Amino acid sequence: MMRASRRASGIIASAIAVGFIGSIPAHAEGSRTSYISGWHINNESQRWTDNNTDAVNTAVGFSGCSTDTDNGFNDSRLTLWKDVSGPDENHGSRANFCNTSTWGRERAGDYYFSLTSLTYGETLHVKKVTIRY
Repeated sequence: MMRASRRASGIIASAIAVGFIGSIPAHAEGSRTSYISGWHINNESQRWTDNNTDAVNTAVGFSGCSTDTDNGFNDSRLTLWKDVSGPDENHGSRANFCNTSTWGRERAGDYYFSLTSLTYGETLHVKKVTIRY
């Protein structure tokens, strides 16, 4: 009788452990944090490799944005590029209001973003840039 009780306790404990393990949220394949200092139109970020092993959308987040004018920062336009042999593939532009711009789930490859425009000023500074992929 005692043996059956121990077996049942072991089965219940294992089921609880599996339940907890199964509930761990999926994490992004990759991310990086950086900053931008003195960027002008057409400046490019460093490249990153997205192996597309998860369902995370490609996103670029800005915080602490400023420009070289008294008007301050209003918004910028960012373009996502896929680094390929020949002309790089344009994956679209997004407005960024010192928040997060998202492109959706991208295919595997090497990517970067460029600064396409600024509403005010000619020089962009961002205290924290977070890229998720």
